[in-house]
Amino acid sequence: MELMIAKKVLAIIPARGGSKGLPRKNILNLAGKPLIAWTIEACLQCDFFEKVLVSSDDEEILRIAKKFGAEPLLRPKELASDSSLTLPVIVHAISSLGNTIKDYDYIALLQPTSPLRGATHIEQAYYMLLTNDATSIISVTRSTNSPLKSFVSKNGYLEGIVNDEYPFMRRQDLPTTYQANGAIYIVDIEEFLAKQSLLTAKTIPFEMDVESSLDIDTESDLEKARSLLKQ
Repeated sequence: MELMIAKKVLAIIPARGGSKGLPRKNILNLAGKPLIAWTIEACLQCDFFEKVLVSSDDEEILRIAKKFGAEPLLRPKELASDSSLTLPVIVHAISSLGNTIKDYDYIALLQPTSPLRGATHIEQAYYMLLTNDATSIISVTRSTNSPLKSFVSKNGYLEGIVNDEYPFMRRQDLPTTYQANGAIYIVDIEEFLAKQSLLTAKTIPFEMDVESSLDIDTESDLEKARSLLKQ
């Protein structure tokens, strides 16, 4: 599609070496290849990515990333702790490109722990972004239990998290709510640099099914992914 290759997009795959829940999870074997390879290969199948960067503090991860066709970027240790946030990692990746960053129109953040998010999902999200009045798109799943029915405690007393009517309304009468699944974030680069956020004033949702949204965080998640891939 000509529209889909009219802009230049930078793909950033953040993959630190440490992981408490599932040690070395980004390079664990999943159906014959490292977990991170699934995301790298999905990116390389998309024509609109001008560059696919893997940002990591771990030399082994960077070697594997290069082997599968991505460009490795060594991340400072201070951006790779358990408490490190994603936004500084994106800023570091952007900064590493110097003045050439001006050649890009969008950045895409694609976490390696979403192996069932394929090239088709990324292409569909990008096409949706370009064909709507939007500056950002975030992949989501619908909330199974609406947070609008929740309460918060203020000064020891309960009140609705949004208002006092929503907790008592039927779920089908409530506004649809979504949860980010962590699989796809694409944002206009000027918007990101101006606001340092993946969420802009014009962010649209890209809804994905639960299976494709699987985020690998535990051994059971990994086993579930293996089972789904066999199917």
